[in-house]
Amino acid sequence: MEKILTLHADNGWPFRIHATYGETIAHILDVIEAVDKATNGQLTANRWLFDHAETVKEAELKRIKALNGGIAIQARMAYAGEYFVDRYGAEKAKQAPPVKKMLDMGIPVGAGTDGTRVASYNPWPALYWLVSGKTVGGLQLAEPANQLSRGEALHLYTQGSAWMSKEEAVKGTLEEGMYADFIILSDDYFTVPEQQIKSLQSVLTVVNGKVVYGSDEYAHLNPPIPAVTPDWSPVKYYGGYQSQ
Repeated sequence: MEKILTLHADNGWPFRIHATYGETIAHILDVIEAVDKATNGQLTANRWLFDHAETVKEAELKRIKALNGGIAIQARMAYAGEYFVDRYGAEKAKQAPPVKKMLDMGIPVGAGTDGTRVASYNPWPALYWLVSGKTVGGLQLAEPANQLSRGEALHLYTQGSAWMSKEEAVKGTLEEGMYADFIILSDDYFTVPEQQIKSLQSVLTVVNGKVVYGSDEYAHLNPPIPAVTPDWSPVKYYGGYQSQ
């Protein structure tokens, strides 16, 4: 890892590392700090981040902050929270990952689904998990101190994730000069009962000013859907997650 990170520093490349456990993150930070010192700060002069960080500890969060790093969390706990509790206990699940603490410390945080191998690519169960602290099965994981407001959760999926890809100047908000990426939802995310957040759907999706999906009253705007690939995909025969 030292050789790889030195190569990144020498070429001015950004980097991101997948790490679930706080213990793993602590070891990796040892290497990051050593390479950053050896390269006179070149390594962390560019944007870098950890992915996942479910059991990261406060001591490591402080080190990440000091090195100008970010954290991209995923919604695996929304689907596998019950297994996490079985292995590590309900107490540890209250702060897995400690997203509220990350935000309070001023660490850049973005959110994703980790779809499609680990979890569904549907963002709404993920937003439901961040807001309610519950799995899609209804198990309460996060304590109130680690639950986000609906605005905070949405921020992680828009502006927060744009920072991760170094695109905050062109995406993440709806304003002049940015990509015209937006959706019209089946209901109001900010006012529907919490339980209904995970069932929200887009009825109109616009990407860079171009309609890419329409349903209900916008169905006439829906462009032709390309053939399913690969041909054997179950989606072709059974529909996707969004089919009720």
